[in-house]
Amino acid sequence: MKTIISQKNIIFLTFMLLVLLLTGCANNEAVKQCLTGHTYGFLGGLWHGFIAPFDFIGMLFNDKITMYAQNNNGGLYALGFLLGSGGWGFFGSKGANKVRTSRVHFQNQKFDNAEIVE
Repeated sequence: MKTIISQKNIIFLTFMLLVLLLTGCANNEAVKQCLTGHTYGFLGGLWHGFIAPFDFIGMLFNDKITMYAQNNNGGLYALGFLLGSGGWGFFGSKGANKVRTSRVHFQNQKFDNAEIVE
Protein backbone atom coordinates (compact mmCIF):
# COMPACT_ATOMS: atom_id res chain seq x y z
CA MET A 1 0.00 0.00 0.00
CA LYS A 2 1.39 3.36 -1.02
CA THR A 3 1.19 6.11 1.55
CA ILE A 4 0.09 9.59 0.58
CA ILE A 5 2.97 11.31 2.36
CA SER A 6 6.20 9.64 1.37
CA GLN A 7 9.68 10.36 2.66
CA LYS A 8 10.49 12.33 -0.53
CA ASN A 9 7.44 14.53 -0.01
CA ILE A 10 8.40 15.20 3.60
CA ILE A 11 11.94 16.18 2.57
CA PHE A 12 10.61 18.43 -0.20
CA LEU A 13 8.08 20.14 2.09
CA THR A 14 10.75 20.63 4.77
CA PHE A 15 13.09 22.17 2.20
CA MET A 16 10.36 24.51 0.92
CA LEU A 17 9.48 25.57 4.47
CA LEU A 18 13.17 26.28 5.16
CA VAL A 19 13.45 28.37 1.98
CA LEU A 20 10.32 30.30 2.92
CA LEU A 21 11.62 31.00 6.43
CA LEU A 22 15.04 32.12 5.16
CA THR A 23 13.59 34.44 2.51
CA GLY A 24 11.41 36.03 5.17
CA CYS A 25 14.60 37.17 6.90
CA ALA A 26 15.88 39.00 3.82
CA ASN A 27 16.98 42.60 4.20
CA ASN A 28 14.40 45.17 3.11
CA GLU A 29 15.66 48.33 1.45
CA ALA A 30 13.95 51.70 1.47
CA VAL A 31 12.98 52.62 -2.08
CA LYS A 32 11.22 55.93 -1.42
CA GLN A 33 14.40 57.84 -2.31
CA CYS A 34 14.57 56.05 -5.67
CA LEU A 35 10.96 56.81 -6.58
CA THR A 36 11.31 60.58 -6.71
CA GLY A 37 12.09 62.56 -9.83
CA HIS A 38 11.78 61.46 -13.44
CA THR A 39 9.70 58.38 -14.23
CA TYR A 40 11.08 56.31 -17.10
CA GLY A 41 8.68 55.02 -19.75
CA PHE A 42 8.94 52.99 -22.94
CA LEU A 43 11.72 55.04 -24.57
CA GLY A 44 13.75 55.06 -21.36
CA GLY A 45 13.39 51.30 -21.15
CA LEU A 46 14.42 50.95 -24.79
CA TRP A 47 17.54 53.05 -24.19
CA HIS A 48 18.40 51.18 -20.98
CA GLY A 49 18.02 47.90 -22.88
CA PHE A 50 20.45 49.08 -25.57
CA ILE A 51 23.10 50.05 -23.03
CA ALA A 52 22.50 47.07 -20.70
CA PRO A 53 25.77 45.22 -21.58
CA PHE A 54 27.80 48.35 -20.80
CA ASP A 55 25.80 48.93 -17.63
CA PHE A 56 26.58 45.39 -16.54
CA ILE A 57 30.31 45.95 -16.97
CA GLY A 58 30.08 49.24 -15.07
CA MET A 59 28.02 47.57 -12.37
CA LEU A 60 30.86 45.16 -11.66
CA PHE A 61 33.14 48.02 -10.66
CA ASN A 62 30.74 50.64 -9.25
CA ASP A 63 27.86 50.03 -6.84
CA LYS A 64 26.02 53.19 -7.93
CA ILE A 65 25.37 51.92 -11.47
CA THR A 66 22.25 49.83 -12.09
CA MET A 67 20.91 48.17 -15.22
CA TYR A 68 17.22 48.65 -14.57
CA ALA A 69 15.66 51.99 -13.53
CA GLN A 70 13.80 51.66 -10.25
CA ASN A 71 11.54 54.63 -10.97
CA ASN A 72 9.71 53.32 -14.02
CA ASN A 73 6.11 53.19 -15.14
CA GLY A 74 5.86 49.41 -15.12
CA GLY A 75 4.85 47.39 -18.16
CA LEU A 76 5.83 49.82 -20.90
CA TYR A 77 9.29 50.33 -19.40
CA ALA A 78 9.74 46.57 -19.14
CA LEU A 79 8.63 46.11 -22.77
CA GLY A 80 11.08 48.78 -23.95
CA PHE A 81 13.88 47.21 -21.91
CA LEU A 82 13.13 43.78 -23.35
CA LEU A 83 13.06 45.06 -26.94
CA GLY A 84 16.19 47.16 -26.40
CA SER A 85 18.17 44.29 -24.96
CA GLY A 86 17.13 42.04 -27.84
CA GLY A 87 15.17 39.75 -25.55
CA TRP A 88 12.78 38.74 -28.30
CA GLY A 89 15.42 38.46 -31.00
CA PHE A 90 14.19 41.27 -33.28
CA PHE A 91 17.69 42.62 -33.81
CA GLY A 92 19.41 39.25 -34.05
CA SER A 93 17.69 38.06 -37.22
CA LYS A 94 20.54 39.11 -39.53
CA GLY A 95 23.01 36.98 -37.62
CA ALA A 96 20.61 34.07 -37.60
CA ASN A 97 20.45 34.09 -41.41
CA LYS A 98 24.18 33.38 -41.59
CA VAL A 99 23.69 29.99 -40.01
CA ARG A 100 23.21 27.52 -42.79
CA THR A 101 21.60 24.18 -42.46
CA SER A 102 22.64 21.28 -44.59
CA ARG A 103 20.69 18.22 -45.47
CA VAL A 104 22.01 14.84 -44.60
CA HIS A 105 21.91 12.47 -47.54
CA PHE A 106 21.97 8.83 -46.67
CA GLN A 107 23.53 6.59 -49.21
CA ASN A 108 21.47 3.51 -49.69
CA GLN A 109 24.32 1.56 -51.31
CA LYS A 110 24.99 -0.31 -48.08
CA PHE A 111 21.55 -1.80 -48.12
CA ASP A 112 21.40 -2.60 -51.82
CA ASN A 113 23.88 -5.45 -51.44
CA ALA A 114 22.51 -6.75 -48.15
CA GLU A 115 21.75 -10.46 -47.91
CA ILE A 116 18.46 -11.71 -46.60
CA VAL A 117 18.99 -14.30 -43.89
CA GLU A 118 16.12 -16.64 -43.19
